[in-house]
Amino acid sequence: MADSVSRLYDAVIAVRGTDPAKSRTARLLRSGRAKIAKKLGEEAVEVVIDAMHGQTEAVVRESADLLYNLVVLWVHAGIAPDDVWAEMRRREKMFGIAEKLPKDVVPEAPRRKVAPRVVSLETRRLPKRR
Repeated sequence: MADSVSRLYDAVIAVRGTDPAKSRTARLLRSGRAKIAKKLGEEAVEVVIDAMHGQTEAVVRESADLLYNLVVLWVHAGIAPDDVWAEMRRREKMFGIAEKLPKDVVPEAPRRKVAPRVVSLETRRLPKRR
């Protein structure tokens, strides 16, 4: 699998600077981090929904889309597959290959205090209550 992901990564790198009108990947890369992350999340949700419905073939197709969008995100963020494989090896040494890193092992980044941002969900004005 690592070889397939590396080939996909190299293909995404190869089209990174090409014409977005001719390449879906180039267009996605140009759309920015938020759009790429949104697409990745959408594909992850589709995998979950198909898995919940027992649709094995759909899970396979959506998993391929999920991996594609993950690799596009890696390219945009400057992350190489070897960076991820190195983290997997590190975790395997500490916890075993099938284990997810426990939350208490990774210190949380210090949180900045930021005033909450108010976002209007309704653009039209509501009548005042009397």
